[in-house]
Amino acid sequence: MKKILFLVLIISLGSCATKEQVVYFQDSNDFSSVGIDSIYHHPKIQVNDILKIDLTALEPETLMPFMFEKNISATGMNRQIELLKLEGYLVDKNGDINYPGLGKVNVKGKSTQEVQELLEKRLSKFIKDISVKVRLVNFKFTVMGEVKAPGTYTLSEETITLPQALAMAGDLTIQGERKNLLVFRNENGVLTTKRIDLTQTDWMNTSYYFLKQNDMVYVQPNNPRIKSAGFIGNVGSVISVVSILMSAAVLIFR
Repeated sequence: MKKILFLVLIISLGSCATKEQVVYFQDSNDFSSVGIDSIYHHPKIQVNDILKIDLTALEPETLMPFMFEKNISATGMNRQIELLKLEGYLVDKNGDINYPGLGKVNVKGKSTQEVQELLEKRLSKFIKDISVKVRLVNFKFTVMGEVKAPGTYTLSEETITLPQALAMAGDLTIQGERKNLLVFRNENGVLTTKRIDLTQTDWMNTSYYFLKQNDMVYVQPNNPRIKSAGFIGNVGSVISVVSILMSAAVLIFR
């Protein structure tokens, strides 16, 4: 009987996680930032992106030929994002937007800042003191695996860090492997991957500190979680079986 109880205790302890496996940023005292400007790059516009373009000028009436009518109101963040998409400009399969008064304008591969400068240059031929603001309103990323709220998230902004994205997904579960996070990224048509150790901080000085459009983050299960997926490795199942055997032994040998 004592041997059986000892076996159950060993199995239970084997499923416990240590501080070194769970705590984030354990070397933070030694962290030295290289500066945001060296690792952040404005997203490049891709096919199926949606751009919100706002114009201002000293004479607002001169803007009318270059704007479509907006008669939209909304409440709530998700509602606002959906309506921003409706009033935005879709980048077609050729990388163009169809802009009133200008026709096709190629924007693929450009940053929002570069599109602003391009539109200001072209519109300044018709409008004095024109100012253009361009925003990407369907910035998307996906978080899957051992997080509390996996899914695809859409932002009305174009900047988000990896820690912020994980927080939006509810953070890692206790069964998530913190030392081997995987980020999938499309770089110029080539799928790249990066493995990240969240218990350390060295990756914060790389381009993967900021997510890019359509990045996918995968949190794999840790070893205790993998073991518990099977019947033999499931502590609850083992304890149940042992309890049944102990009860049977008591009935037989009493």
